[in-house]
Amino acid sequence: MKLVLVAAIALVRDARVLLAERPAGKSLAGLWEFPGGKVEAGETPETCLVRECAEELGITILEQDLAPLTFASHTYETFHLLMPVYACRNWQGAMTGREGQRLAWASAAELETYPMPPADDPLLPAIRTLL
Repeated sequence: MKLVLVAAIALVRDARVLLAERPAGKSLAGLWEFPGGKVEAGETPETCLVRECAEELGITILEQDLAPLTFASHTYETFHLLMPVYACRNWQGAMTGREGQRLAWASAAELETYPMPPADDPLLPAIRTLL
């Protein structure tokens, strides 16, 4: 089975965490997730998140502001996902969904109201500790 390495980020501000809705046309469209993306050849998870935050959200983050938080390991039908998750409280720029995705800030209590991919559900206890 193919192993897919994806990095995700919990952007935290004012006791809320940023969620992004997967846009129409992508797998798991309509579900909410923590921003991030596939780690490309030659990238570390940290450099991936710096790139993805710039591309998807229009913000600048620094590797030194990323704190390892938790990880997900989940088998989907056609691949196995390994996803390190980092926490970040510092960034520069105005955040926008640059790929047409909706964004939402969720409190600890609100997290369960957003439908998420199966790999994200086990992350919620660790995410709640940040809020």
